[in-house]
Amino acid sequence: MNETKTMDAPHPARSTATGPDATAPGSGAPEPPRLTGPRDGLPEVIDRIQPLLAWCEAAAEVADEPVAVDVERASSYRYSQKAYLVQLRTEAAGTALIDPTAFTLPATLRETLADREWVLHAATQDLPSLTELDLTPHRLFDTELAARLLGMPRVGLGTVVEDTVGLRLAKEHSAADWSKRPLPQPWLVYAALDVEVLVEVRDVLAERLRTDGKAEWARQEFAHLVERGVPERPAEPWRSLHGIGVLRHPRQLAAARAMWERRDEVARREDLSPHRVLRDRDLVAAAKASIQSKAAFDAALPAPLRRKDTWWQVARSGLELPSAHQPSRPEPGYPPAHKMWSKKHPEVWERYGRVRDAVSHRAEDLHVPTENLLTPSLLRRYVWEHEHPHGGAAGVREDLEALGARPWQADLTAPVIEKSL
Repeated sequence: MNETKTMDAPHPARSTATGPDATAPGSGAPEPPRLTGPRDGLPEVIDRIQPLLAWCEAAAEVADEPVAVDVERASSYRYSQKAYLVQLRTEAAGTALIDPTAFTLPATLRETLADREWVLHAATQDLPSLTELDLTPHRLFDTELAARLLGMPRVGLGTVVEDTVGLRLAKEHSAADWSKRPLPQPWLVYAALDVEVLVEVRDVLAERLRTDGKAEWARQEFAHLVERGVPERPAEPWRSLHGIGVLRHPRQLAAARAMWERRDEVARREDLSPHRVLRDRDLVAAAKASIQSKAAFDAALPAPLRRKDTWWQVARSGLELPSAHQPSRPEPGYPPAHKMWSKKHPEVWERYGRVRDAVSHRAEDLHVPTENLLTPSLLRRYVWEHEHPHGGAAGVREDLEALGARPWQADLTAPVIEKSL
């Protein structure tokens, strides 16, 4: 494990700005220096195999170094979640900005990264894109998750960098269209800075976790991220439409399904984000109005939308399906939605309130968000299935782990759950 690097010496890429911009608004206190560029200069984008092999060779000189990893996507613009830029950095090799759309990543890269600890911020966002490139970590350190476990009130990358290593990190290009080619130089600077001090941030957070007695919690959480992999695509992805709960009639659901399928087809063919074809809220509103009339359907769609007649034909293809082929409302989940417990299952609601409050108070004592101490869905399922604890705290601990809680979560919550029940 690397020792925490001092940040007291002048950083080559730090801004030396003074005046109004060097003071936090309204505070009177000087702001931390802004990280304005990579310390080694901005590297060229790697779009051929030879420069990448050279980077791998340099990285291999220190085989056990952690590697900072980040990904830039264009999901607000393009159909998929694929990576349009991959940023890697080790101390030995420096920063690599890799264009994975330009060539097939070689096995040498996977071999170079295989046994290293990957350092990412919000790993769940980047791992699916990396998995598409056949890049998966054997172990990782998630700086966002570490910040959550430490009880930091804000866990965005810029805030965590400022809190740990005393530098400000610009985030103005986070929503850019990274599928654009060539990538503008300011965007590349932004991308390089995302991994510039990430390992140093990791070192500071790792030391804080040890000091707070939370290092083992983090180890188990990071291992869980590696083991669970990328979630599978749902069997009926159209049911994830935002606001679909307002559709009560099977014919409305059939219209929504047909429209979702057409939207997905168009988005895939034109490589567009589905929301740039038709937003969820407009699709659901039109599906809801479709059983009234074409005029009501047209009125529910945004005025500038072209080819409303085509969308009406798509919706009609769902509306006119025989009832046996229309989708039904989803079966109640398990356990039933907790929002209905107070009316339909008051005894479960009463004990859920006691257990939820007990776990919340325990989280406050530990300075960790309640949802990180124990996920709400797991807690609700436990309460639904257990009127009384069986086997004392040890039995509760065993039941929680069977539901998916990590050992550290079960150890810390089992006693308070057992007591509250």
